[in-house]
Amino acid sequence: MLTPENVVYTARATSTGGRAGHVRSEDGVVKHDLGAPAEMGGVGGTANPELLFAAGYSACYQNAFEGVAKREGIDASASTVTAEVGFGKDPGGGFGLIVTLHAAVPGLEIGQVVDLMAKAHAVCPYSKATRGNIAVTLVADPV
Repeated sequence: MLTPENVVYTARATSTGGRAGHVRSEDGVVKHDLGAPAEMGGVGGTANPELLFAAGYSACYQNAFEGVAKREGIDASASTVTAEVGFGKDPGGGFGLIVTLHAAVPGLEIGQVVDLMAKAHAVCPYSKATRGNIAVTLVADPV
């Protein structure tokens, strides 16, 4: 488990107004008005927490995926990773998230991609954070 003395970077973002507000990172790199997607009764066209989570998860997971592939002598530099983050009513009450991660690698067999995905899922910090809390499905897509 990570301890405070082992932290090498801390991202800081502040939100106001909840889902219909604004989020801004301390360094100003992230600046987004927030709004509900049309599927949730909003007008769409703005960022929302699930969209931001999907962006972060896909980037982190792809980095882990490429790192695992490189350690195994496999070139996955042309890979793509897409994170789908679903939001809905939790059967236990309230709301929850579900994630599907898709990976595609030109030139690799589906079985190789499946193997790399499982290994990346074991080391990706987002995957570690969600393990046991959010259902995450791994899907190797053909190219």
